[in-house]
Amino acid sequence: MPKKDNRENNVERLEQMVENTEENYRAAEVTANNDDMPNEEKQAIREKNHRREESIEGFRAEIGDEKEARNRGEV
Repeated sequence: MPKKDNRENNVERLEQMVENTEENYRAAEVTANNDDMPNEEKQAIREKNHRREESIEGFRAEIGDEKEARNRGEV
């Protein structure tokens, strides 16, 4: 029998994911500003950071959904 989905800590878990992703984003930005780094690597970092931005947006939307579910008593 599968485990019941425990959503009680989803907001906190998602907020931690946002924080971690933002930290990775900032660290990558510092790395990408290294003058000794080849342009191809800088471009790859910029592309990855773009995907991070999209992930953060998704996390924030999900946080909103989870907070609404809590307010409705679903969690």
